[in-house]
Amino acid sequence: MTILVIEDSKLLRIGNSRALVKAGYQVIGAVDGEEGLRMARESIPDLILLDMLLPKITGLDVLKDLKSDVRTRNIPVIVMSGLSHANEAKLVKEGAAAFFEKSEKLLENDSADLVAAVKHVLANVDGKAGSEPPHPASKAKSAGR
Repeated sequence: MTILVIEDSKLLRIGNSRALVKAGYQVIGAVDGEEGLRMARESIPDLILLDMLLPKITGLDVLKDLKSDVRTRNIPVIVMSGLSHANEAKLVKEGAAAFFEKSEKLLENDSADLVAAVKHVLANVDGKAGSEPPHPASKAKSAGR
């Protein structure tokens, strides 16, 4: 399983990528929205972790572009943001599979909460909904996919 991490923060991109590799995933990274869209279309990953505040193209515009492209519309996207959950409903309406709130604790325990959220979303996509509950401490909220 390949995960595309679109994150402009080098610390978060590398930290989350390492945790996902340790959990058994292949990870590719992009530093801005433009590169993220290109990589998504070229590699067709199994899941995308998408920061909302990105240079060149915003995370919201990346999400809209991904969901309007026949090649990428079925790729689940977990939106990562330091912004409040108030935007969650809008992001789900735009096609996000889940919302994950960034915090200073994101990289704790090898990003365990994020890895659990990824597993949960992928389990739902694979038709195994409910077979693997999210980590109890997970801050991700599934959008019912």
